[in-house]
Amino acid sequence: MCWKTLLLLLLCYDAQATASHRWGRALLFPAAHRPKKSSSMPLNPVLQSSLEDVELLYEFLLAELEIGPDLKISIKDEELASLRKASAFRTICNDVIPKRIPDIRRLSATLSRHPGILQKEDFERTVLTLAYAAYRTALSQGHQKDIWAQSLLSLFQALRHDLMRSSGSRVSL
Repeated sequence: MCWKTLLLLLLCYDAQATASHRWGRALLFPAAHRPKKSSSMPLNPVLQSSLEDVELLYEFLLAELEIGPDLKISIKDEELASLRKASAFRTICNDVIPKRIPDIRRLSATLSRHPGILQKEDFERTVLTLAYAAYRTALSQGHQKDIWAQSLLSLFQALRHDLMRSSGSRVSL
């Protein structure tokens, strides 16, 4: 999966998503709405609030990321890792997005039943989950690679479907 495609998805959504539907966002990413005692994580963290933030997110994804044995994601580039937005990126990647196959499948199933256009923060988190799944697919082998690839495809289809809805297109998926 090309990182440029992910950025294109993010930029298209940012440009197209003007209408919002109020519905249970906690159903998609419950960890974003659940404060942790051991963390200073803000409730419902969001990365992108401007075009510069989208570009910075692109830089984070292009930088060398590391996934530890505990599934914690970190940015290897010290300069990028020291930025304030990098802290929000780590929080979302480590505490909000799902990283296990059953959780990603549950997210994909919920997205396929979602009645309207995703909120900006839910779209952002789904794109980050897609990027994580792409990374895990690339690192996996054999049957595990097939499982991760299927999860990757499901997330991509959900994002594509959301983009089609937000642009008003009626294209069969």
